[in-house]
Amino acid sequence: MKLEQSICYGSRQAVMQNLIDAGCSKDMIDDLMKQLAEDDMESLLQMLEKHRACLLSMVHQKEKQIDCVDYLVYQIKRSKEEK
Repeated sequence: MKLEQSICYGSRQAVMQNLIDAGCSKDMIDDLMKQLAEDDMESLLQMLEKHRACLLSMVHQKEKQIDCVDYLVYQIKRSKEEK
């Protein structure tokens, strides 16, 4: 059974749409689809795990930025209350 069929998406277009929704670049989608066509599950999983790690890193970076904004808002409100 081809990997493409085993992941229960039903069509290449559905897989491509999922990759687009996951924020993959066109080049990355092309590479992933090539791996999919070649039934290279190991490479496919490695690429997806790398993309996931990158996305998670961006989430953590944004969380830190939100914390900075929250702290600034807290300081401003505290200063306002003291006046």
